[in-house]
Amino acid sequence: MEDIQLVCGSWKCEKSRWAFDVDVERGSRILPAIVGSSFEDFNVMVNEDFGFDSKTGSIKLNYMLPMKSKSYADTPPVFVTNGRQFEAYLRQCSKESVRLCVEINGGGNCGEKKGKKRKGKCEDIRDVNVETVRENDDYYNRKREFKKPVAEGVGDLFNRKLFSTQPAVDESDEVESIVYEGIREDLVDDDEFPRFDYCDDEDGASSGDEYYGLNSVDEGDEEDVPDRDEAKTEEQREDLQSKCKRKKKFSLSSGNSSNAKSYMKLEMCGVDLAVGQRYESKDALEERLKILSVIQKFDFDVDRSRPDLYTVNCWVPDCRWRVRASPIGDSFVFTIRISVRTHTCSVTERSARARQATPAILGQLYKQFFGGVGESVLPCHVAEALNLRYGIKVDYWKAHRTLLFARTLVRGTSENGYEDLPSYLYLIRKANPGTLTRLAIDEEDRFKFVFIAFGASIHGFQFMRKVVVVDGTFLKGPYLGTLLLATTQDGNFNIFPLAYAVVDTENDVSWEWFFRQLSCVIPDDESLSIISDRHKSIGKAIGRVYPRASRGVCTYHLHKNILLKFRGSETYGLVKKAASAYRLVDFNIYFNQIKDMNPDLHSYLVRANVRYWSRVHFPGDRYNFTTSNIAESLNKVLTGARKYPIVMLLDEVRLMLTRWFAKRRKEAMLMTTTLTKGLEKHLHDRIIKAKYLAVQEIDRHQYEVTNGVSTNVVNLTAKRCSCMMFDLEKIACVHAIAAAEHAKVSRIGLNDKNYVTDFLRNGYAMSIMPKDGSSPIPQRTGSTVCKPPFVRIPPGRPKITRIKGPMEIAIDRSRPRKVHVCSKCHLPGHNRTTCGS
Repeated sequence: MEDIQLVCGSWKCEKSRWAFDVDVERGSRILPAIVGSSFEDFNVMVNEDFGFDSKTGSIKLNYMLPMKSKSYADTPPVFVTNGRQFEAYLRQCSKESVRLCVEINGGGNCGEKKGKKRKGKCEDIRDVNVETVRENDDYYNRKREFKKPVAEGVGDLFNRKLFSTQPAVDESDEVESIVYEGIREDLVDDDEFPRFDYCDDEDGASSGDEYYGLNSVDEGDEEDVPDRDEAKTEEQREDLQSKCKRKKKFSLSSGNSSNAKSYMKLEMCGVDLAVGQRYESKDALEERLKILSVIQKFDFDVDRSRPDLYTVNCWVPDCRWRVRASPIGDSFVFTIRISVRTHTCSVTERSARARQATPAILGQLYKQFFGGVGESVLPCHVAEALNLRYGIKVDYWKAHRTLLFARTLVRGTSENGYEDLPSYLYLIRKANPGTLTRLAIDEEDRFKFVFIAFGASIHGFQFMRKVVVVDGTFLKGPYLGTLLLATTQDGNFNIFPLAYAVVDTENDVSWEWFFRQLSCVIPDDESLSIISDRHKSIGKAIGRVYPRASRGVCTYHLHKNILLKFRGSETYGLVKKAASAYRLVDFNIYFNQIKDMNPDLHSYLVRANVRYWSRVHFPGDRYNFTTSNIAESLNKVLTGARKYPIVMLLDEVRLMLTRWFAKRRKEAMLMTTTLTKGLEKHLHDRIIKAKYLAVQEIDRHQYEVTNGVSTNVVNLTAKRCSCMMFDLEKIACVHAIAAAEHAKVSRIGLNDKNYVTDFLRNGYAMSIMPKDGSSPIPQRTGSTVCKPPFVRIPPGRPKITRIKGPMEIAIDRSRPRKVHVCSKCHLPGHNRTTCGS
């Protein structure tokens, strides 16, 4: 490509024709077309050759399309304002010589024309460097290395390239407003400074800096660059050091918080260092150096480290590899001033030490390249992946810590979870209308309780049976806590979550607070039933918040307590029969047998209140809810998420609900029957058995149904049967089905309305949306402080699972022993020989 001709002047339009008025005083220049140069670097060259100060004005680069391109005479000049336009101009130059016009707006000359040097900091940073380079005449005689690809051997991962353009660094307080991934949208116009160009780092570290573009140092050039940082006075150093301390207090770059909220996107194609790259802080630069040393297999020593200076050298003596960086003015943005990127030591010597391969650095590399941090990923997988990708050998425990750190990068830290909790709740409410969220903090702004009930669940509960199952499960994070759940079942016998909360522990205060929030979406009513375990705090809270509702206890928990308290009890089967009995006469038979065989167990069951655990004595509508298994199943599903930070845990529950609602909504829409698919399967066997029953009409409402020796009376109008199964389950029993078939009555209408497919569709009509990250956070919400709770960590390794007793282990491994009964009278306690009958 030929050299580029620059002409200074201005454009004029006369009679729809454009003409360029040349400024003879400023004249023209010839610049070399260096391959790989960026638009920012080209601007620096133009400013220097015309001796123009960009602080007091601006320049415009433009050109006129040649007539061969079929452009019209009234076509205005083409302006070159970004990297894309600069590429288009270079393509035009490859076809035909096109001069580049330079228009100067405001300001003036600051170099050759006035013959004066600028004073102040800019003189130290820019003018001295220009003189140094011109003395050596080295800038125009060699091709500058604007961007080098990452070192050889890194792999195919770095073949991907994303490029972004950043504005030139300005020595003013506005430098602090520049974010690391690019510049803020409210500072510049996208047309003037596009976000993407062909010659910049995708991680936000730009080498196209206006003031430091001339400082690219190769071997042997380091002595020609003056030490500008040494010229700072002691007062300036102290002032900058005090500012750095204030900044560090609020910085995200300290401890685990920095790793969880990383200010740097680790895109490996720009991992190498170059003069002019900017970093948010010295910690960010140090982290980048560590990553580079691990990838390129070398190590470095810190030569000088101050709040206003950071210099590192290769750890091998006499090696010329060196990086020097310092902040710009009084800001905290560190900029690389010197970068000697070529090692003069032996590769075998410099790769003999790898101190920087810490779990924190390896965790970032693993997350960026592999990304998998789920529960199925094991430390051995991490060690093998790092070895195959980077040639790094790590032992099991180092791989374990690397995996933990990578999970922290993905999920965030526990402290950040509490910090982001107010904003998360606001965004969830914003995305899901009708959602109820509550956050309780103490007087020290420490977290206490949080409650979430989605609008979709609140809307869908009116199409469900009015039975709520509540349960709690412990969390496994560093701040512990308990997850409380309120669920029910839909008409297809699927779990339907209603609300969930995170509290400190299961006690009177936490359970009452949970039920207070639940009462805002599910009011107290006589038709409501609440099923739970026998936790005393739950019973107290239900009595205070839901006095009109009917309370029931889980029979499974009751049976486990019986096996623990009364070991080897042969009456275990009788307790199960008494709890599940539909008729009072059957319950009395089983309960009296328990009293005769084990009076202590009988007294225990009486104290447990038969209204809570027996189906026949339950005052409300319990349907088929005899246990709290649906809540326990939900706890099992969330086993892996119980160790996540609190925001990640809440969002994991939200994601599960989103997935369930979407799947079940599709299933409900595909159902063609009037009743749900689950109930159709439930009634299939009953319909077959009903064909063998004899039916005798009593009157137009009642029918007598017999099966051998048993006789039952069915009232189809009142939907009742003497077997009581029809009354309690609200599902047609085998006798009701036989009576309805005899009376030519629809058997579909015998079942409760909540089992109809239309109710199932309405229950899942609303969707559960994720948080809307694009919504602005109100100032009041953003200023809400939520600190982690104070938890006294017990000594020793944290417990992941609850320690079970011997009897619990035996119960889990085997089924309860079958009770031996007499073969003559079928009663337990004796055999056929000793039978008195």
